Amino acid sequence: MNRYAVIGLIAGLLLAVATTTGGFGGLVLAVVLGAVGLLAGLQADGTIDLRAVVRSRGRG
Repeated sequence: MNRYAVIGLIAGLLLAVATTTGGFGGLVLAVVLGAVGLLAGLQADGTIDLRAVVRSRGRG
């Protein structure tokens, strides 16, 4: 993985840990926020283009 992707993943996981108190709901939230951080990092790296994905969905 690229540098920004790893930073994004770590940032998302740290935010999840900071905002949760634990339990299964906390685990799910950590995974979701980690995925969001990973996607943001991949976007910053230029590995994926989220705008193209969103743009293509609206065309029907």
